[in-house]
Amino acid sequence: MARNGQGEGRDQGHGRGQGRGRGTAVKAARRPELRLPELAVWEDGVLEPDGDYDAVEFADLDLAGQEGVGARFMDCALRRCALDGAHLAKARILDSVLEGVRGVGTDLAGASLRDVELLEARLGGAQLHGAVLERVLVRGGKIDYLNLRTARLRDVVFEGCVLVEPDFAGAVLERVEFRDCVLREADFTGARLADVDLRAAAELGIARGVEALAGAVISPAQLFELAPALAAQLGVRVVA
Repeated sequence: MARNGQGEGRDQGHGRGQGRGRGTAVKAARRPELRLPELAVWEDGVLEPDGDYDAVEFADLDLAGQEGVGARFMDCALRRCALDGAHLAKARILDSVLEGVRGVGTDLAGASLRDVELLEARLGGAQLHGAVLERVLVRGGKIDYLNLRTARLRDVVFEGCVLVEPDFAGAVLERVEFRDCVLREADFTGARLADVDLRAAAELGIARGVEALAGAVISPAQLFELAPALAAQLGVRVVA
């Protein structure tokens, strides 16, 4: 505690990114701790807007194009379900696991995910712009063109997954970790970062928004890899 206090004293009058950049400490993300109760098998066949689903298991179902806008999922499990074009905007997914889900164009805009595990997902163009993610683990699988524009991520871990062209533009990321995951052509334009740990990423590729990385922690090797993008952002020409 004393060390934190001293750090705050030294950083007075300096920007947040500059203060964080001098140290190596970064706050770890808190992971979800799920203890699902006994689940009832869902047999209704059709999701309902503003539906309320409590302790339900959705397994091996085709939910493509279904309307679950504003629905609430509490203590639920979605396993191996197809979510192509599913409309789940503003849904609330709480204390739940999504395992092996797949689909293109799943709409979760403005959704709230809290204490959620997303495991081995295969998604393309998933829309989570404006969503709120808190204590979320994304482990394994591959997500192409993930849209998290203006979303708020707090205590989120991306682990062992592949993210192709994820869009974090305008998002707020706090205590977010990228561990053993591939990050390709990411966009961080206008994002705000605090305690974002990129050091353990298996691959770190940033297409836009490298200037927004203040508040993130990277390794020396990653700094070397990002040097061309940083030089371009600063207007520095590197001439041999």
